[in-house]
Amino acid sequence: MSDLTHARVLRIALPIVAANVTVPLLGLVDTAVVGQLGLAAPIGAVGLGAVILSVFYWMFGFLRMGTTGLTAQAHGAGDTGEAGAILKRGLLIAAAAGLVLVALQWPLIWAAFRVTPGSVQVEGMAATYLHIRIWGAPATIAMYALTGWLIAIERTRAVLVMQAVTNGANVVLDLWFVLGLGWGVEGVALATLIAEWSGLALGLWLCRAGLVATGARVFDAVRLRRMATVNGHIMLRSILLQGCFTAFLFLSSGRGDLTIASNQILLQFLEITAYLLDGFAFAAETLVGQAVGRRLRPSLARAVRLTSLWGAGGAVLMGVVFALAGPWIIDLMTTAPDVRIEARHYLPWVVLAPVLGIAAWMFDGIYIGATFTREMLLTAAFAAATYALSVWLTWPLGNNGLWLSLMIFNVARGLSQAVLYPRIPRSLDPA
Repeated sequence: MSDLTHARVLRIALPIVAANVTVPLLGLVDTAVVGQLGLAAPIGAVGLGAVILSVFYWMFGFLRMGTTGLTAQAHGAGDTGEAGAILKRGLLIAAAAGLVLVALQWPLIWAAFRVTPGSVQVEGMAATYLHIRIWGAPATIAMYALTGWLIAIERTRAVLVMQAVTNGANVVLDLWFVLGLGWGVEGVALATLIAEWSGLALGLWLCRAGLVATGARVFDAVRLRRMATVNGHIMLRSILLQGCFTAFLFLSSGRGDLTIASNQILLQFLEITAYLLDGFAFAAETLVGQAVGRRLRPSLARAVRLTSLWGAGGAVLMGVVFALAGPWIIDLMTTAPDVRIEARHYLPWVVLAPVLGIAAWMFDGIYIGATFTREMLLTAAFAAATYALSVWLTWPLGNNGLWLSLMIFNVARGLSQAVLYPRIPRSLDPA
């Protein structure tokens, strides 16, 4: 860890930022390609199907974070056998989860349409889309484990390659199947399915060193329990956070169509922020995990300091960009004059959001790297309770109250994590 420098942080972070940029572009291409059919129903079907699948897969997002933290510690300790075993355990979990989704696809898709109903035509097309794409579930969930493992050993350029190849193949096949062969919604689904399995094949090859590593038992009971505990805490924490953001949207809808439309646009600013700042949080996961694995308290402090400096700088930069270019970005996302005016009115909140939220985002990375996931869950529960109280108290303030509560939520996460942070360096002291 002696070469822990700014350059090393950037070598980890920047490829993640570049890889994240490809994610929203893929959805844009899917929509644009199916939009060439000249009908509304296929666009709605692809959009509805993609949202339903994202909810299914989101439940297993813990696998990426848990794999990164555990692998970074094993890598830092020089235990290549255990690092490889963690990858294999993650892939086994992904295979099991994916096969369960495939086996239960009929009741799951039926239930999803009860929650998010569409017209008969849209639901019919969306069902076709889902029944094709669900066969990619094992591959997609396995990619979480592969990505987490590569991040942990600082091979983020490999993550970028994997993402670029997967999404690039999807785009090419989209164009061929839909515009060339006229396969419509089925073509979009099949293109994504092939791309997902192609990405998995590439990912397995990129992670081959971990797959052939020996020296640790994949089914070691103690380590399996630890992995289950870490992943369980992360999953519960994610449910709490997602619940708060979902509540924000539901509460917005109660304020009228104009409010929910403007808030939906402004939430894209937060999504952009997360995509761009994730790289520094991931760098924290990797470097903190390695320091904890080596039980080096000075390296832990330096990893936290360097990654947080870059994260804070990125947050300030995002705030400045949103302040200067926010009106133009809003105009790009909607042509409705009343929605533009409404979104501009609340733009200052998303200008503040990166600065007020950066502590929470960076501490997430730090806690994941240290695998202090119980503390992550506790702070998420505290922040969620604070958010609920704030919404109740600020309800008379209208939409400003909703945004204020969301800012308080992120500040509560950051402050509570800061309070518990000393537990991490103390855990490295000799017993």
